[in-house]
Amino acid sequence: MFVPLGREFYEPSAAKVAPLLLGHYLIRNTPDGACGGVIVETEAYLTDDPACHAYLRQTTRNRAMWGAPGHAYVYLIYGYHYCFNAVCQPSGVAEAVLVRAIHPTVGMDIMQRNRAVAKERDLTNGPAKFCAAMVIDRSQDEVDLCDANAPLFIALNPNLNEFHNSYGPVTTTTRIGISQAADWPLRFYLDGSPFVSRKGSTPRRANACG
Repeated sequence: MFVPLGREFYEPSAAKVAPLLLGHYLIRNTPDGACGGVIVETEAYLTDDPACHAYLRQTTRNRAMWGAPGHAYVYLIYGYHYCFNAVCQPSGVAEAVLVRAIHPTVGMDIMQRNRAVAKERDLTNGPAKFCAAMVIDRSQDEVDLCDANAPLFIALNPNLNEFHNSYGPVTTTTRIGISQAADWPLRFYLDGSPFVSRKGSTPRRANACG
């Protein structure tokens, strides 16, 4: 049985929460059962961060970021793909951690039906990829990640140290897929996991995804 991380886990800055999320489970409850896996890549987006969706003001799209910590912020990019974030900091301080990749371990058959790929590595090695495999979309925006009965939650990995020993070390790099504040070292990943989206620290210019 999966036990959600407590609300207090998300109360610090996203810069502190992002590396701490590595090794814990992202779980999606579906009518066919649970699916998901272990978080292996994250990026932090901060309140004073030009790349953060909430940098200028609160909007209908980013409203979740301004709410209580430990809730989901899910948004659409390019009119087709979804990205999932965990909201951090107390209400009124808009920060979040973008989950970029998971190491799939739960409900593989469910995820493979949702997103058929030739190579298992391609199933969840990117933010839009695992969202498609787990059917994460705007309907999960603002859900409580601390509730095991929610459609989506983040759970404690009781074997966290073992997972880190197997797939570490934790690597810190600059974020990718953004054009503003692209040199900020706020991306974290477990270097030994084959499901990390991209290794290294050279950012590419694109729209902000956080």
